[in-house]
Amino acid sequence: MSDQLIFSEPYGVVLVDASVPCVITQWHAFANATEFITLQGFALEYFEAHSSSGNPWGWVGDVRQMGAIPAKAQAWLVAEFNSRATAAGLREVSVVVAETVFGQIATQRYIDETRHNRDRADLHTQVYDSLASAKEGARQSVVRHRATDSHPS
Repeated sequence: MSDQLIFSEPYGVVLVDASVPCVITQWHAFANATEFITLQGFALEYFEAHSSSGNPWGWVGDVRQMGAIPAKAQAWLVAEFNSRATAAGLREVSVVVAETVFGQIATQRYIDETRHNRDRADLHTQVYDSLASAKEGARQSVVRHRATDSHPS
């Protein structure tokens, strides 16, 4: 099944792949804090509406073309996005590695801050070298999540 476009701006898009299932945020350029939060927030609202404990979804952040993340947006990701996404059932963000140094720094900062703040939101990140492998990682995360929910410890 091909990706379905559900939100589009010059700096990025939100896609859905129901065969995984997952939400994909794909960045095409630098986004200011308002733009970044708008796109990521739209994707998060979609995720919250479609993911459930009986039907968990994955998340792919395709940041290959992303630039820096403004400090306000970075803080929003760690404080707001991570908490809401975890509450909606997300356990792992599959990240396609950035090609630019600014994107790599921003991504590493998000990964480090997410790891440091796991007491507030138990969310993990995994980095992949392609969109296809990130989708497969998201699919495996969804399968693990379903198995954990159907066989509690």
